[in-house]
Amino acid sequence: MESSRMTRRTLLGGSLATVAGIAVPPAAQAHGGRRSDVAATRYGRVRGRREDGIVKFLGVPYATPPLGRLRFKAPRPPQRWSGVRDAVAFPNPAFQAAGGEMGPTGNGRMPAPAEDCLYLNIWTPAADRRRRPVMFYNHGGGYMIGSGSATGQDGTHLAQRYDVVVVESNHRLGLLGYLWLGDLAGGDYAANQGMLDILAALRWTSDNIDNFGGDPDNIMVWGESGGGAKTAAVYTMPAAARLFHKASIESAAPLRFPTRDGATARAERTLRLLGLSRAEIPRLHDIPAARLLEVQQSEAANGVAPWGDPDPLPGFGAFVDGHVIPRHPFADGAAPFSAGKPLMVGTCRDETVFFSLFGPPDIFRIDEAGLRSRLSGTYQGAELDRIIATFRRSRPGATPAQLYFAITTSPIWRDAIKIAEAKAAQHAAPAFMYQLAYPDPTVVPGTDFPLGSPHASDIPIKFANVGAGELAGKRATARHMSALWAGFARTGRPGANGVPRWPAYTPRDRATMWIDAECRIVHDPDRRERLYWSHRG
Repeated sequence: MESSRMTRRTLLGGSLATVAGIAVPPAAQAHGGRRSDVAATRYGRVRGRREDGIVKFLGVPYATPPLGRLRFKAPRPPQRWSGVRDAVAFPNPAFQAAGGEMGPTGNGRMPAPAEDCLYLNIWTPAADRRRRPVMFYNHGGGYMIGSGSATGQDGTHLAQRYDVVVVESNHRLGLLGYLWLGDLAGGDYAANQGMLDILAALRWTSDNIDNFGGDPDNIMVWGESGGGAKTAAVYTMPAAARLFHKASIESAAPLRFPTRDGATARAERTLRLLGLSRAEIPRLHDIPAARLLEVQQSEAANGVAPWGDPDPLPGFGAFVDGHVIPRHPFADGAAPFSAGKPLMVGTCRDETVFFSLFGPPDIFRIDEAGLRSRLSGTYQGAELDRIIATFRRSRPGATPAQLYFAITTSPIWRDAIKIAEAKAAQHAAPAFMYQLAYPDPTVVPGTDFPLGSPHASDIPIKFANVGAGELAGKRATARHMSALWAGFARTGRPGANGVPRWPAYTPRDRATMWIDAECRIVHDPDRRERLYWSHRG
């Protein structure tokens, strides 16, 4: 879901080119050939490559590699270098099970995952100190997988089309990023070291991005799924407050994070699985990363969620440690030190369809009995009757499978509403709510069930990475969504040509941007469903 075809077409004799279905201004076409561009950082100069009408600086170090004795520690600034360092190839993703784009068996876009991963990528129209809006993206993957180099979130077209600078970092994930040893071993073990990596990348961006054509006083932090949870964490980190100016939390609604006690309990279990006592914690620095990954994956295979706060123990991910992250993101209101920062929050219309795409297609053909059976693990008796009846009245004509995905998606939307309400209650900067509602008619293989707008479908759309060969409705949706997000980055208020004015969200009007080939404002969408959740508590 995070990859899409990228095609480039030039309209002969015309004044515009089309890149992935997005019109590119003539100025962005002026440098079609390849040549080097050099920019200075506080640690040394880097050479990027000019390509596709922009400059790409790939694999820029923002911290010292977290190896050996630096494993599980807070990131340290990078070592200075002399001369000019090439930054022309995607860096190692954080250590994880290699995916389709990673390593020698992948498609060649990026190298294999490694512990030496603290690098970032920059896509910029020019390294000319023009102070453009900066879009600092946190990749998704539930704190377990992902990369700041994935195809679907490539920043080329945003930089081309909207004259912005896109920054994406790699940062420690999973056990290497979130194993908390401080309450077991003391010393200088860090809490939330993966989030501290993101903080270091954000600080690097604030300190250096003016040399890459970006404005350090206009930085937007955004992310989808696990990246949305990371963005919520940034919004809740006091040390990040001066480093960014607006945020967007997408397809994630983290009201609460796990606790420090839970993270300590998770660390104790990890030690047991590795056959180590507390006194042997220093041996963790020498255990091969592949062995640590085995433990992490075995826990996930045994039903332990990779992130969040399930029973009996939380998985590896951001947690409230009392210092780096001092509070829950939105359960007790929005962080006061982020009150002045505008916030976007929303979901895809059919989030949970995505999570059924990798198993047998039977779920897409269930009948009424199958619907009740599938939901009975969460809802029982009269409550099961009520939720099915509520959603059937809200969505007349829906099939049992459509009702199933609507019901399982709705808690994400419910909590996104709570985030917007918490932000609106500050009466400071505005909150803006959306739903990506483009009804992709592509059917799930082996069924007649259309995809709709599943989880992660927003990634290529908001990055304008929708090719000319895609359906016209999807291309139009990409034009709208990418322009709205770039407009928010520029001004703090999302706006785009051909799209209705987007009002701020309030509990009275509940204005929500319905993002589709034709965008519209919907007030209190799916009201019956919202009221069901508010009455349920």
